[in-house]
Amino acid sequence: MKVLAVIHSDEAGPELFTEVLAEDGHELVVWDIRTQGAPPQDVDAVMVFGGDQNVGEEVEHPWLHEEYDALRRWVDGGMPLLGVCLGAQTMAHALGAKVAPARKTLAGFYETTLTEPGAADPVVGVLPHRFEAFNANAYTFEAPPGATLLAEGPVLQAFRIGEKAWALQFHPEIRRDHVLTWFADDTTPRTPEEISAQLDEKLEQWQELGRRLCRAFLAQALPS
Repeated sequence: MKVLAVIHSDEAGPELFTEVLAEDGHELVVWDIRTQGAPPQDVDAVMVFGGDQNVGEEVEHPWLHEEYDALRRWVDGGMPLLGVCLGAQTMAHALGAKVAPARKTLAGFYETTLTEPGAADPVVGVLPHRFEAFNANAYTFEAPPGATLLAEGPVLQAFRIGEKAWALQFHPEIRRDHVLTWFADDTTPRTPEEISAQLDEKLEQWQELGRRLCRAFLAQALPS
């Protein structure tokens, strides 16, 4: 399959998922929407990743409008779609849901629980019923009309809209070195040293779950 990865930052791309796609023989196309404009449509699946921008900053980042338009086209057309963090927030906004600053910034691992529909979901349902998910976000989203809630934690963690589009607030794609760059300025609720210690303890198991989730998404994207 040809899989498009839409990125908004040099420090927030497909990371671990790059390895999974290569191991499974898929073609990865990385598309920096900040400089390359509207994403291509001739792909088999799309992943939209994180960034330090936010919904509501369209004056500073006018390419957000192109992203919203593309997300609506993909959802309406049944494109297999996975949004992560900012990618989930832009998906929620594009489909009519509220996106706003969270009551507190999340940084690190947080207990997350699947809903009953989440446990039955073909993608999110490959995760344990209760697990610790890595978050790095100051904004959060509500679910758009018609969405199915899949996972809950300190904020809404996941929803599905239609049969082929998933939004994840947490980060299943992280690798250690790139994630530490997000916390280098020491302005988050946890210090870089605390984040590093959490990664030492929990990253290996979290990456195994990330690989599992990525492959579950790719399985749903394969032609039936």
